[in-house]
Amino acid sequence: MIRALVSRRGAGGAKTRAARVSYSANPLLVVRLPAWRSRILLLLLFVSFFALGVRAVYLQGGGGTNFLQRQGEVRYARTLDVPGTRGKVLDRNGVVLAASVPARAVWAIPDDVDASAEQLAQLARLLQMPLAEVKRRLADDDRKFTFLRRQVDMEVAKKVQALKLAGIHQSPEFKRHYPEGQAVAHVTGFTNVEDRGQEGVELAWDAVLAARTGSRRVIKDRLGNVVEEDWLLAPADGNDVRLSIDSRIQFIAFSALKDAVATNKAKAGAVIVLDAGTGEILALANWPSFDPNSRDQWQKAAVRNRVLTDTFEPGSTMKPFSVAAAIEAGKVSPQQHIQTAPGKLTIGGRTIGDAHAHGLLTVAEVVAKSSNVGTAKIALDLPAETLWDLYTKVGFGQAPRVAIGAVAGRLRPASSWRPIEQATIAYGYGVSVSLLQLARAYTVFARDGDLVPLSLVKLDAPPASIPALRPETAAAMRGMLEMAVGNGGTAPRARIEGYRVAGKTGTSRKLRNGRYVSEYVASFAGFAPVSKPRIVVAVMIDEPDAGQFYGGQVAAPVFAEVAARSLRALQVPPDATPTVLARGQGEPREGAL
Repeated sequence: MIRALVSRRGAGGAKTRAARVSYSANPLLVVRLPAWRSRILLLLLFVSFFALGVRAVYLQGGGGTNFLQRQGEVRYARTLDVPGTRGKVLDRNGVVLAASVPARAVWAIPDDVDASAEQLAQLARLLQMPLAEVKRRLADDDRKFTFLRRQVDMEVAKKVQALKLAGIHQSPEFKRHYPEGQAVAHVTGFTNVEDRGQEGVELAWDAVLAARTGSRRVIKDRLGNVVEEDWLLAPADGNDVRLSIDSRIQFIAFSALKDAVATNKAKAGAVIVLDAGTGEILALANWPSFDPNSRDQWQKAAVRNRVLTDTFEPGSTMKPFSVAAAIEAGKVSPQQHIQTAPGKLTIGGRTIGDAHAHGLLTVAEVVAKSSNVGTAKIALDLPAETLWDLYTKVGFGQAPRVAIGAVAGRLRPASSWRPIEQATIAYGYGVSVSLLQLARAYTVFARDGDLVPLSLVKLDAPPASIPALRPETAAAMRGMLEMAVGNGGTAPRARIEGYRVAGKTGTSRKLRNGRYVSEYVASFAGFAPVSKPRIVVAVMIDEPDAGQFYGGQVAAPVFAEVAARSLRALQVPPDATPTVLARGQGEPREGAL
């Protein structure tokens, strides 16, 4: 207790003893509180301590152990996904057409990002993103996590890491790489950022190629270093797929097609090369094409696989099948004469004609000179069902069974054909086919009248075949088709030095809004060498616009280049005496369009 000393003097002026006064006795300092308030306060303190004790007993006694364990693990333990490697796509010789390479996903926790304006600008440049987009993603307060860019190349990822930006992280993943680029793009197709197939082989064989993602549990110290790990599920790599494609022939076909489209100022083009013995697809090329490694530069039209999905009226390439049906039925023979004069034929009020009046022709010459009138007369001498039966046997009007998907084209039932339609279908109008269908159909002539299924994967043994023509009929048709590439035929430009070649040109107008217009599709289908056919090649050039549009002028030279270089790549021995080839401008043309 604090006390004050007060000095007093007596009456005589003498000092008296100091007196002590207590401040607590001062009325101004006296606190008068109700007793119940202090009791309540004391009771609240006891209740609080009791609650804390109960909570401690609950947590330590086992009731809250799992909760505490989870909270601790959140701070030091992580479960990480470990991606497996997607299987490779290989050509028939083991050349890699598609493979997965290591990459990084760059992501951020927006709340943790601490970067200057200059650092963000550097980050945007490295990721090839607009700066505004980077800022927008990082400014989203609702996000606890955001990807900035997926499948970043390792070199770029290292530069991003060198920036040492707080809140910017990376995780491992894989990026699909296509070494052959545009040349084989329509075969391989492509995957998305999740490494799932979207088109082509990548889609068709996705279940085979796809890897299984594994997971592992890791414990990290406060610096983020892994000090312990435990595998929960081991990753599994995908399986490889070996295609029937020969990358050498694929490049040959792609290069020749690209040059032809440019030379003829065409809208597009397509080429397919088949193994005549096994039905394996050795090459499948389209132009325009796309680079599956550079997705930002794709054009929608370039992604379309025209070999499989685009149909066109085959024109004169259909004539050999009509003539073969007549030979098979015993109606005509190769040396039988057909009168085509005066070069026109009226059927049911409609007139068809030839580009030039040929007069009297043998059946073989009808094919070689591509006479519409001669073909129509031969076809009209047959029941419509006989023609339809052969057309369907060789695959027209039916979707080819290839894994990457193909259209069926159009072939109406024979019961609906009028005579004029039977005549026009016989020379390739009123029916539509894909280039894949056309190429497969021509294998019936390259073989002994039988067909084999097409395959996009390499086969260990030739598949079982299905007969469509008698071997004698197929042999007769080979002779006629060889005449078609001779000097008197429509396609001398398809000839190859040292090899006997057989094939047929086609030129057809396009149908728009129910009317034929002056836009053309030029085509050629053939095989070589004739003595023992090794390959079948079909070419389609869409809307050539450089002054020439006939199949013999536009498509046949592409066939010649592709077939010649492919035969040499396959080391097929020549079967003809070297000659000087006639490739003049005055070769006969297909029948009138």
